[in-house]
Amino acid sequence: MRICVIGAGVAGLCSIKRAIEYHCEVMAFEQSAEIGGTWVLREEIGKDKFGLNVHSSMYKGLRTDIPKEVMSYPDFPYPTKTTSYIPSSDVLDYLNAYANKFDLLDKIKFQHNVIRVCPLADNSWEVIVRNLPKNSYEIFIFDAVFVCTGNFHTPNSPIIKGNEIFKGKQIHSHDYCDAEQFRNEKVCIIGSGPTGIDVVQAISKTAHSVIWSTHLKQQLNITLADNVIMKPDIAELCSNRAIFVDGSYENFTILLQCTGYKHSFPFLSVDCDVVVEENFVSPLYKHCLNINRPTLTFIGLPTVGCNNQLFDYQVRFCLKFMTQQLKLPTKEEMLRDYKKNMEEQWKRGLSKRRAHLLGFDVQEKYFEELSTIAQLEPVKPVILKIFNKSILNLFSNLDNYREKNFKVINDEEFKEF
Repeated sequence: MRICVIGAGVAGLCSIKRAIEYHCEVMAFEQSAEIGGTWVLREEIGKDKFGLNVHSSMYKGLRTDIPKEVMSYPDFPYPTKTTSYIPSSDVLDYLNAYANKFDLLDKIKFQHNVIRVCPLADNSWEVIVRNLPKNSYEIFIFDAVFVCTGNFHTPNSPIIKGNEIFKGKQIHSHDYCDAEQFRNEKVCIIGSGPTGIDVVQAISKTAHSVIWSTHLKQQLNITLADNVIMKPDIAELCSNRAIFVDGSYENFTILLQCTGYKHSFPFLSVDCDVVVEENFVSPLYKHCLNINRPTLTFIGLPTVGCNNQLFDYQVRFCLKFMTQQLKLPTKEEMLRDYKKNMEEQWKRGLSKRRAHLLGFDVQEKYFEELSTIAQLEPVKPVILKIFNKSILNLFSNLDNYREKNFKVINDEEFKEF
């Protein structure tokens, strides 16, 4: 079976490895010159030398917000000698070690940008690719396509009343690299996710002042510098200030949006039969297989989970059906399952923007479903236990949760110290 993998980040690498193990012919296309996806720190912002958007959203000083013990692939643990919360460079080293260990690099065409993916009449796939250094176009035919472009490449920039009036700089955290670029500036930062928290703490050390706008109903358990001012959502922007929903206002020179990312697949033709609406990709069986065309799959859409483990399970789940080791449920059965699953997500109070969010109990159920249906060995319980404990630590002590370390004792038990 001929498989196309789009992207050579965390999801793409395990897709290549598992496809090889399932005796498939695999070819991967990576826009950049190296593996790692969002874990590659790039100094350039905006467009690269080929006129394409810089893919990575990495910034200087980032440490992981979950421990490495739950960031490993199932069959390739991280080195045990390092701390649990590691710098992004260690993650990139790990991914390179994984690629070298399993001889993945020769399956990857670097500096190749996928332009178009189209289904053909015989259910195969035409993939049109731009060879960036040569500025030439190549056409390939595959039996299946794995979309592994990640969740952190296309900025989500909400429209705020007065956007066009504000005379200062407006940037997204996708283009944030170093706090030094904000030295002595008055900065307003929007967003209270992991990136927002990191960026507020970093920029407060160089900026004149930081206004932090969030819509949180409860105060975060975090110690902030004296030059950080907490504010609610912005109601309106003026030429040099923001008016907040509580009627207060503040002046600043730079608006930095740490407002997350959105799914974007501009290379998919309309007849691929998937819809992306407000970040919700549908209709997908188990958040990955395109129900209308089940040889097109999306690896890595779910958020708030043990990513490397989860992506690896998704890949093997899809390959079991694509290689006909298992019979795929009928379209009607998959649609019923999909509708039931999404009804459960809506009952959790999730919007379409967060439709693929997992978390504590839902992640455990999701792993169980994938392993049961595809007849895979279940995820080790200790992985889920460490993940859950790390999330509890994060919310209870944002200042110091990264000082904790974890050690796996066996498949069920771990030690925290």
